[in-house]
Formats: sequence, C-alpha cells, structure tokens
Amino acid sequence: MKTTHDRSGHTARAARATAGGAPEGGGDRHDAGLRLPAKLVGPIVLGTLLNALNSSMIAVALVSIQQAFAPPGAAHARIDTLWLVSGLYLATAAGQPTMGRLADRFGAKRIFCIGLAIVLVASSLAPFAPTLGWLVASRVALGIGTSAAYPAGMAMIRAWSQQHANGATPTGGLGAISIAAQVAVAFGPPLGGALVQFAGWRAIFWINVPIVLAAFVFAWLWIPADPAYRGAQARTTRRATLTELDLPGVALFVLTLASLLLFLQSVSREPDWLLLAATLVLVPLLIGRERRAAAPLIDIRMLADNRPLLGTYLRCVGTYAVFYAIFYALPMWLQEARGLSAADAGLVMLPVAGIGTVTTMLATRIVHRHGARPVLVIGSALLCIGSVVMSQMTSSLPIAAIVVLSVVFGIPNGFNNLGNQATLYQSTPHGRIGTASGLYRTAQYVGGSLSFALVGLALGHPASDRGLRALAVVLAVISVLLLLNAVSSRHLDAAVSSVPQQK
Repeated sequence: MKTTHDRSGHTARAARATAGGAPEGGGDRHDAGLRLPAKLVGPIVLGTLLNALNSSMIAVALVSIQQAFAPPGAAHARIDTLWLVSGLYLATAAGQPTMGRLADRFGAKRIFCIGLAIVLVASSLAPFAPTLGWLVASRVALGIGTSAAYPAGMAMIRAWSQQHANGATPTGGLGAISIAAQVAVAFGPPLGGALVQFAGWRAIFWINVPIVLAAFVFAWLWIPADPAYRGAQARTTRRATLTELDLPGVALFVLTLASLLLFLQSVSREPDWLLLAATLVLVPLLIGRERRAAAPLIDIRMLADNRPLLGTYLRCVGTYAVFYAIFYALPMWLQEARGLSAADAGLVMLPVAGIGTVTTMLATRIVHRHGARPVLVIGSALLCIGSVVMSQMTSSLPIAAIVVLSVVFGIPNGFNNLGNQATLYQSTPHGRIGTASGLYRTAQYVGGSLSFALVGLALGHPASDRGLRALAVVLAVISVLLLLNAVSSRHLDAAVSSVPQQK
C-alpha cells in the first residue's frame, strides 16, 4: 500500500521551496480558496492512483497466480511469487527520483504520458505471460511506468501555481490526489479479490487499461504542452540528463537491494552465503559512488551530516516493513489456512487500509498541537499490539473476530505516516526538501521490499497458523525497536506544526 498522506505534505513544502523566488509571505502561504482546475487535477489523480492500486490488488491475487504457474508442492513457489511484489517496489524505489529528474529536464507532460504508455503496454502483455518470470518482468515495467505519474504530476501542479497563484500551495488539489491514492489502497484488496474470484488473476492487469486510456486522453487534451526542445538544445539536454540521472548509482542500488532480498529469501531453504558476500561488497561500492556523484540517487553526504534525518529514514524502513508484511501475509493466510475466497479475503482486508484515512486526520491534529513524538509513540505501540494480536490468531477464529482485529492492524498506519513526515520536514534544510522527500519515498519502498522477504521466510507454503505466529514474533521485535526509538529520540519534540493542514 502506498503511503499517501505524505505525498500531499511533502509536495506542499517542495512547492514552497521552489516557488521561483516568491516572497516569503506569498510562496509560503496556503490559500484555502485556491483551487486547481479540474482539467489539471483529473488526469493527475488517475495517473497517481495506478501505483497504489497495483500495489494493493496483488495482495489477494498471489495465491491464484502461484497456483497458475507453480506445480503443486513446489518448494520455491511462495518465494518466487513474492517477486511480483518485490519487483514492482524495487523498480518504484529507483524509478520515482529518476522519473522526477526526467520530468524536470524533458517536460512533465511528456514524462507523464510516457509513463502511462509503459503501464498500458505492461498491463496488456502481463495476462499473456507464459511463465512467472515474464509476469515478474511485466510487474517491474509497471513499477517503472507508474513511477512517472507522481513526480510529473507534482511538477505540473507547481508550474500552474507559479504561473497563476504566485507560488501559493493549492492544498485542495494536493489533498484530492492524496485521498484518491488512499482510496485506491483501501479498495485495492476487495476490488482485486472480486476480479480474481469472477474473472481470474489476469483481470487485475486488465483493469489498468481503461484507467490508463482515460488518463492519457484527458492529459493529452487538457494539460498544457511542454516547451519544445530542438537541435543543439535537445542534444545538450540529453547529455546533461544522462549525467544527472546517476545511472551507475541506480544500478548499484538495485543490485544491492536485490542481492539482500535474495539472501533473506534463501535462508528458509539453505542460506546462499555468496549473495550475502555480494551484498557486503556492493554496500561500500554504492556508498562510495553516491558520495562522489554530483546528483546522487541517495544523498550520502546529506545523511552523514544529518542524523535526525537518517533516523527518520531508518524508522520509515522499519515501519513499512511491519505494515506491508501484515498487509500481504494476511490475505495469503486467509485463503490458504482459513479457506476464504479471494473476494472474501479482500473484504476482510478493507479495514487494514481504510482505517488509515481516518487515523490520518486524528494524527494531523496531534502533530500540530504536540509534535511528532506522541504520534510515533502511539503508532509504534499499536504496531506492537497488532503483532501480538496476530501471533494469537488461528484459523478457527470466526470471520467477524478477524474483521475486528483487522481494524487494529490498520490504526497505526495514519499515525506513523504523519509522525515520520513531520520529522522529515523538521530535520531537512529548507532548500533540500525536494531531494529529502524523494529519498523518503525510496525508504518506504525499501521497507516494503524487505517485508516480502520476511513473509517468504516465515509464513511457509501453504500459509499456516504456525507460520503466521513466526512472522508475528519477528514483526513484534521490529515494533518494539520502533517504540524505543520513538520514546528516546530527542529531535522528535521539535517536529511541531511541520505538516500543512489539509483543506
């Protein structure tokens, strides 16, 4: 599930930080009456919800896909299938900042439409994938394509604001994008479950096609054209962009994270120590490359000089590792151990994502009055409670009880999102908020990727009560560490009034 509230918050701050020299009082204000044109917001909303929708629908389709591609009793079936999730998140973790730089260089509308075209091709080919490997490749392409919509959309909104509103932040439009993504995450599992139940797993890819076509047509007709680049200017732009993309850094980042995930997934069978050795070699290479890069994917120098910001990223990785592990493990357990259909499992999962929308509003008030610490303490404590609750769940529990417990799993999401976002704002120098925000989203996807390794390692195939308990113990340990961090970190008290109110 994509986190969503952080999108509207950090982009609001980024818009203020890049308001083209607007006066402090103008560039930093929030105009309650300012409204983005519906013709601009509509295509952006459609484009940005694709990532959240494809991240959440797959949760209830993994079992059916596994059964379609893996022979009964295949030892590696669970781990191989989880790469459908890990692949998308690896691509998105590297793709978001890369697509953002491309949008800045070549025009936001161009990159937005190119991303939609990639999603259309990937969604059209995925249902015909002959093997699981080809399906994973399609999901990677989906991750790359859906990475374009958010940074390109924010660039188009910022351009409109600078041209028509003196750089004021149109929080209403940003809120619409945030809410749309939250809704996509909340309704992704029940929608995916219904599609799998009545039309098969291929339908979760087909559903992208009408959304992409609508977004593409509306963007083409309604969004203003980008500046034209021709001749020598175009060649100069391409050369500068290749330098700024930090492609070696992107490659090293993906290889490092992939080798770590492969090692973790091998532990349940026979640990592949070569993969661990490769990870240990790649980490210093990645750090060294990013320290030398003029425009690094991961700004090591900024992190080394800012421990509160580094702590925020590490806390973000841990938080999303726990949340996504719950979000993806429960549907598997509900189908394989509890015997629910994909559609019913999706409905049971609805409160896990949906309740985050409600708790986000409550967390916003607490952050503005008391700072980030109480919000993160509450969120981390509830993750601990949720992990303990999950360790006691058995397949004999009534469905009504499981639905009630799923509410417990969903409550921490809004609190942790807002708390980490507030510390991000407080810890980042004003002129670096754009870079820091991009890295924050990368940290989320890294946490999501690690969660799938934990699920594959602990849950077992088929999913069982014992596997769920083992996973819950691991998640409880991570949650306790997060709680201790929230209680003891001194910089959290400063993160007060850092998050703009949603209009």
